[in-house]
Amino acid sequence: MTGGAGSAAVRVQALGKRFGAVSALHGVGFEVRRGEVFGLVGPDGAGKTTAMRMLAGVMTPDEGSIVVEGVDVVARPEDVRQRISYMPQRFALYEDLTVDENIRFYADVFEVPRRLREERSARLLAASGMGAFRRRLAGQLSGGMKQKLGLTCALIHTPRLLLLDEPTTGVDPVSRREFWQILYGLRDEGVTILISTAYLDEAERCTRLALLHRGELRYCDTPDALRRLLPGAIVVVHSGEPARVRDALARAPGVSAVRVVGDGVRVLVDDPARRIPELEQALAALPGAHGPAAAGEAGIEDVFVALLQGDPPAEAGKP
Repeated sequence: MTGGAGSAAVRVQALGKRFGAVSALHGVGFEVRRGEVFGLVGPDGAGKTTAMRMLAGVMTPDEGSIVVEGVDVVARPEDVRQRISYMPQRFALYEDLTVDENIRFYADVFEVPRRLREERSARLLAASGMGAFRRRLAGQLSGGMKQKLGLTCALIHTPRLLLLDEPTTGVDPVSRREFWQILYGLRDEGVTILISTAYLDEAERCTRLALLHRGELRYCDTPDALRRLLPGAIVVVHSGEPARVRDALARAPGVSAVRVVGDGVRVLVDDPARRIPELEQALAALPGAHGPAAAGEAGIEDVFVALLQGDPPAEAGKP
């Protein structure tokens, strides 16, 4: 772990949680620096939501420690809730209340004075493009607008740390982009953000990432550093029949992973200079239209696929 003692907004050590015979988290440890956007990334069942609930003080760990803004979350969960805001996967909006009424409810919960509530809500709604919908019932909002309202409610008491558990799941791409623009604005205002997501394109937007798999922390570093840890290089082939291209290249020499993304086939190879001509040979025998095999830029998803296939770098990137 990195970062000085005074720079950590969150410090997690040896965190563990079991549900019966199932180990949801085991030995997880990381730090979140003040003012950064830190991502917890992993597939369903990786332990992201369990970690978020323990960070928020709504679930008690079986082992390990969590310190948020200098407060021991395990020993003093009530004290930490005034310093954070937690937006779970299903944020509890009241669909029979208007946008303004939902905001007022959460402001009252946190005892925010009326003048401050009105000032903050006006600023947050303007930033999210929701100002024109203040009198609309929450139940009549789109999925993306509900998430923006949930974020406004979560921020009404100006927390130091914002915990977001997969906030853009099921949200359309345009709303996801707008949601992230709001998060960047909050970061610029000094809010520390810890977000979990299964969308690996969103992971690229984070300052640093903790990649969870089967309840264990496998990597923890910046997106650029993680990309450099990929054991090999990416070759991309575009095709109108990507599944056929994938099947044709999956067993080629030097290929350790092949996956389809849209109309592209992303191939992980050990040596692109050597393997691209060999892949071109395999493609030449394949009927149908396809583009050439060309070197591609590695993404976080490529790193994570290598992890899931049990071929991570031996020690690099460990927290």
